[in-house]
Amino acid sequence: MSKFSYSRINSGLDAPDLTVNIAGVCLRNPVIAASGTFGYGREYAGLLDIAGLGGICTKGLSFEPRPGNEGCRLYETPSGLLNSIGLENPGISAFLERELPALRKLGPAVIANLSGSTIEEYVKGAELLNASAIDIIELNISCPNVKAGGMAFGLDAETAAVVTRAVRKAARAKPLMVKLSPNAPDLAAVAAACAKAGADALSLVNTFKGMAVDIHKRKPVFENVTAGLSGPAIRPIALRMVWEICRNIRIPVVGMGGIATAKDALEFLLAGAAAVQVGSATFARPPAMNEIIRGIEDYMKTYGFLELGELKI
Repeated sequence: MSKFSYSRINSGLDAPDLTVNIAGVCLRNPVIAASGTFGYGREYAGLLDIAGLGGICTKGLSFEPRPGNEGCRLYETPSGLLNSIGLENPGISAFLERELPALRKLGPAVIANLSGSTIEEYVKGAELLNASAIDIIELNISCPNVKAGGMAFGLDAETAAVVTRAVRKAARAKPLMVKLSPNAPDLAAVAAACAKAGADALSLVNTFKGMAVDIHKRKPVFENVTAGLSGPAIRPIALRMVWEICRNIRIPVVGMGGIATAKDALEFLLAGAAAVQVGSATFARPPAMNEIIRGIEDYMKTYGFLELGELKI
């Protein structure tokens, strides 16, 4: 019996059921636009079938507006992308007023990525989101691109538990998914601590801490020196981490990290992930997520699977 809840809509092999239930929220399929790569949805209007996605994770949202980092923000690497955006966003109140109504009309589940620099900021943001029309809060304790807070909360199990517990208390009405950093020395311990502190689901992995140097200027490319690495280059490591966490955690895991094709997504699903998030691939190929959804469905038809819960090794 699967540890996740799946509802079968169709019983014929010609129509496999791609729906997945994440902490009580039903997604039409397991493919979610990753935070920071899809804006608030409307930015991609006309470039892909947005309504066909399972969910959309918003850009990272903080209680107060953030201007983001100065200087270079994106830098391409072999099979990857370094980013140092710095959580630029208008603040949660402005998001709820200006962006959420249109985002809700797009169709997919709305997952609000909550960021912060202090426990108090996380809590105030969670209280606002708790009273809103979003579906899931994704608690970001893993961003490597801010000077205060961010990833620091996700590197240590005890600290991760403190912020998870505080946000859980402030947002009882919403499912809570905690986004983990691959840079944690003991990721399994952090995952277990978040689950024990009240997380309903986990998402992993966020970007790996990396760096680039401008050899002509003889200085780091980024103002913050380091940045977050995403893209196909990190996929095998991200997959291994998702596999390990899924073996030891009894709550749903949403996997991400370099997923660009249906084959990539299927690897994560077979490794135990309940759903996947796609990020950098959308920059290069906006319809990538639609292609991934069709590819998962074709795979299930080919091998005779009726439900996503059957895709486990």
